[in-house]
Amino acid sequence: MGDKEIKKNRLFDRIAPIYGLFYYYQKRHYNAVLDEVQNELDFSTYKSIIDVGCGTGALCSVFNQRGFEVTGIDPAQKMLNIAMNKQENKEVEFIYASALERLPFEDNSFDVSVASYVVHGLKGYERKIIYAEMSRITKQLVIIYDYNETRSVLTNIIEWLEGGDYFNFIRKAKSEIKESFRDIHVIDVGLRAAWYVCVPETH
Repeated sequence: MGDKEIKKNRLFDRIAPIYGLFYYYQKRHYNAVLDEVQNELDFSTYKSIIDVGCGTGALCSVFNQRGFEVTGIDPAQKMLNIAMNKQENKEVEFIYASALERLPFEDNSFDVSVASYVVHGLKGYERKIIYAEMSRITKQLVIIYDYNETRSVLTNIIEWLEGGDYFNFIRKAKSEIKESFRDIHVIDVGLRAAWYVCVPETH
């Protein structure tokens, strides 16, 4: 794990309690999004899901309560601690890991993998690493849940302060993701957000 990633993970460890305050808001939001996409994406044929960069576990909880076998990974231990301390998440497996390194799973271990608002903060070469690793461990679908091309001034300011690669990501998200997967279908799930639903290259 590089120095920059270690520093970023320490930052997320420090702000984990703030993220924890929004846990139930995030759950309501994720439930609404899943209801919205159900006509375009039928999850009923899938069983196992991994949330890559799960944070405090809100999305993991939503999938678990909908009957899926759920695993969540994150490189910030204090985020995971909040997730694991939720009684409703007792059936979710949380693992300290980073998808920028080889994950501790065999090929095709999960039906679906999801990364929610993770990749826009990564550099271009890091996004390629995470796409390849998600593709490796996933049988059916890789879902990149992140910004679309519609920008807001507030988001621009926040992402500039964060120092990630947001501006490059939204400029070439579709073309970049297409390079890493066999197929891609984009579902807009809000004014400024999209699900990039991808078929892994290995299938």
